[in-house]
Amino acid sequence: MPKRESYSDLFTGESDNGFRDIIDGSSDSESRQKLKKILLNIIKNELTPRQKEIIMLYYFKGIDIVRIGEQLNITPQAVSAAMSRAKVRIFRILKYYI
Repeated sequence: MPKRESYSDLFTGESDNGFRDIIDGSSDSESRQKLKKILLNIIKNELTPRQKEIIMLYYFKGIDIVRIGEQLNITPQAVSAAMSRAKVRIFRILKYYI
C-alpha cells in the first residue's frame, strides 16, 4: 500500500513574492511598468467581482485574510480559496505575455 502524502497547512507567503514584486517593485523600468499594466488589466477584466475585490484588498491595500473575511462577511477559508483561484487565473493569462 502506498504511503500517504502528508498535507502541510503552513502559509509562508513565499509564493506571493513574485506577485508582490511586480506590484510593489521599486524599479521603474519600462518592462516592469508594462508588466504591471498587463497585470492590472487582467485583474480588471478577467476576474470575478469577488476575486477582484479580494486581490485588491490583499495586495494593494495590505489587508490580511482574516480582516478581508470580516469585511466581506465570509470565512477566511473562503477568502483564501477565492484568492487561490484568482492567482491561478491571473498566472494562466499572464504566461502568454511573458
